[in-house]
Amino acid sequence: MEPANHFSVLRRYWRLLVGCTLAALVVGFLLTPAGNAVDNGKWQCKVAITPVAGAGDTVRADQVLSYASGSDVTTAAAKKLHVTDVQGLVARRTVAAASTQMLVFTTTGPTQQSCTELAAAFSEATINGYSQEAAKSANDSIKRLQAQAAGQQDQVNQLQHDFNKASGADQPKLQPQLTAAVNALTSTLTKISTLQNYSQTDAIQQWGSIDARETGGSLLSSPSRGVRLGLAVVLGLALGVVAALMLSRMDTRLRTRNGAEEAFNLPVIGEIPQLSRRLRRLREPLVVARPSDPGAEAYRSLRSTLLLTGPSTLSAQLSDGTLNPAELISRRLANPAPVILVMSGRSGDGRTTTVANLAAALAETGRAVLVLDCDFRQPQAHVHFGVGDGPGMAELLSGEQLPELDDLIRGTNVDGVSLITGGNTTAYPAALVLRAGEVLRRARRHADVVLIDSSPLLHANDAYDLVQHADAILVTVMAGNVTPEQADRVSELLSRTGVPVAGVALLGTVGPSGRRNRDALRSPAALGARPASPALPRQALDEPKGRKSAPSWARRGPVLAGEPAVARSEGEEL
Repeated sequence: MEPANHFSVLRRYWRLLVGCTLAALVVGFLLTPAGNAVDNGKWQCKVAITPVAGAGDTVRADQVLSYASGSDVTTAAAKKLHVTDVQGLVARRTVAAASTQMLVFTTTGPTQQSCTELAAAFSEATINGYSQEAAKSANDSIKRLQAQAAGQQDQVNQLQHDFNKASGADQPKLQPQLTAAVNALTSTLTKISTLQNYSQTDAIQQWGSIDARETGGSLLSSPSRGVRLGLAVVLGLALGVVAALMLSRMDTRLRTRNGAEEAFNLPVIGEIPQLSRRLRRLREPLVVARPSDPGAEAYRSLRSTLLLTGPSTLSAQLSDGTLNPAELISRRLANPAPVILVMSGRSGDGRTTTVANLAAALAETGRAVLVLDCDFRQPQAHVHFGVGDGPGMAELLSGEQLPELDDLIRGTNVDGVSLITGGNTTAYPAALVLRAGEVLRRARRHADVVLIDSSPLLHANDAYDLVQHADAILVTVMAGNVTPEQADRVSELLSRTGVPVAGVALLGTVGPSGRRNRDALRSPAALGARPASPALPRQALDEPKGRKSAPSWARRGPVLAGEPAVARSEGEEL
């Protein structure tokens, strides 16, 4: 697929792209906390805490871990760093006992400085806080031991007094008691001395320096919610692009020239670009309302191609302003106006829009165009031409209205174009086309070209009944509205009628539609073009002065335009 086609696919599935992006944005918003609640940056710092020398017997790692995990340490660290988000600091640090004599803090941060400062703050808060708690506990123990030592001192004094007064024979008996009392007092005094020294110094200390390492980080660990949501948008958009391309692969509806030509087995003789919503709401043909718009030029190109490849009577028949009405009627009796049936396989293929703009484009060449609205299910031609609804083809075909067409032909907002509206049908629409042949023979003398707007071929049988009365058929298809199977069915139905088919008008194209198969579809025979000849002047296409003999047309699938579908005797009365 060419890059331009990729952009066309993305433009077609823009709603899917927006939906995936919004879904990813919502999911990212719900799964990521606000602000800097999780500051898992690319730096990681570790600091170890161990007991001071001589305090190994009194300090245990599990005790320090319990204290370090408490709220007092976090509050002290936040106060030192002048941070109010205490829970944010908790999320940025972990603490674990590496051994029975070592505790390790691990902190994270977006920069080395912030990470190091956080580790130092937790280390200092733990050391100071635990040391104060340990000193307080030691002082309480000292007081208890001092009271115990005072009692032991009294006991020693009493034993010493008894020992001094005892006779030589009794002293050996008192000596063990005196020795034991002295030893107990000495032990208590030693403990008091140790606790006094311990209470005057920190119980734990930082072991070594802070180990700061850059872990690499990623957008997923960014501290900014905006960055994480931006990443979610990118991922959602990428998912939408992949989904759009996959859906485009599975979508077989016709969107390009190559696809339409292959499916219909007919050449595409006109490509109308996709119109904006504002242009689609116009109440008059685009050719008249916006004559310089690319869409209007595309309809003119379709007109020129139709004049070149259509029946010879289409390019030869032209009103002459110098003829009086009687001479004009006589000329049209001798040279009946060609009837072009514009049809489509499905509704929504731009059939009525094409009829209105093609009629306006033909009128620009000086031709008098008569439009017959034979879409009895949803007649809309009068809306495009600014004509009110009223009696029309339904009454004419059902025999309920005056037999003269002049009473039903109505002027439009386009010079040179007249219209017979669809009318107010009350009968079954398929039954109305039984008199279509007679009505069309009479309609040929009122214009240079007769355009018929019909019902969708795959939805209504009355369109198929009108085919036999036309000199040529123009098939319209809206890009993305018809599947290859439906197009093949239309081609099959048309091939059975033997009516010449001018080709396909592809509407709603976006961007380049691809190259055509030059060997099969661009050949003069496949396109229904005349044999190679010197280039015709513009006047030969738009203002021919005489009739030209119809050449022999090569047929490919449905009969291509160039030969009349129904043989008529020369000068047949209309």
